[in-house]
Amino acid sequence: MLSVETYSSMTEAAAHMRATSQYLAGGTLLMRAVNYGDQGFDKILRVAQVDREISQESGRIRIGAGATMRDVMAAHDLDFLHPVARQIGGPAIRNMATVGGNLFAPHPYGDFATALLALDAEVIWVDGRIEPIDSFFSTRGAQRGLVQAVTLARPNRGDFRWSKVSRVKPKGISVMAIAAWLPGGARPTNTRLAFGAMGPTPLRAKAAEAALNNAPLDETGIGAALAVCTQDLQPQDDPLATAWYRREVAPVHLKRLLLNGGR
Repeated sequence: MLSVETYSSMTEAAAHMRATSQYLAGGTLLMRAVNYGDQGFDKILRVAQVDREISQESGRIRIGAGATMRDVMAAHDLDFLHPVARQIGGPAIRNMATVGGNLFAPHPYGDFATALLALDAEVIWVDGRIEPIDSFFSTRGAQRGLVQAVTLARPNRGDFRWSKVSRVKPKGISVMAIAAWLPGGARPTNTRLAFGAMGPTPLRAKAAEAALNNAPLDETGIGAALAVCTQDLQPQDDPLATAWYRREVAPVHLKRLLLNGGR
């Protein structure tokens, strides 16, 4: 028998999280699971007032886990993430889908989480722990608890790039998503390159990152990165595309992103 419990705070809800319970954020994925009769949980936890605040803290931007894609698109400080949020479903989905929920979205979802991975975000848990997003994704399936917020540094104008490949443009489910943070201009340094829908969670293409560092962003300079861009990825077969297809087209879409912003 499925039950729903409402708590006054996320701290209280987190204390009642169990292996057979699920937290209701925007509900875009959880309620579909309920409608399809998912038997993997017997309790839904919700909070009366969620954290949707977007603010500046210690030189970083803090985004409450309850902030929706619509909230992101309305925040001037997050203008670099507007293209990402804009491509997540239609208006009804964007009004409900949350930043925190996207962190836990299974393959092939998680477009916004892919962008956060590229931007070296930090995850703040309700219990106060602060975790690098790389670590969060490496242990996501084994962790229990609730995320309070994420924080990230604002990239310089033009340093962050985003591309989403889908069958239904612009808002369909991703065949793949690519997010790149390229600090340093024409010869980027400390590059971060993340792919979505290319593994069980968003993944960094670390071999390609290393190849891009200090290389010119032209046809010749990006060649080595294109050659190794799938080395750290784990593409899967699904109804949208095969793993083989994803591996074959990944260099094509990465090249477009690096040379002309994905267009």
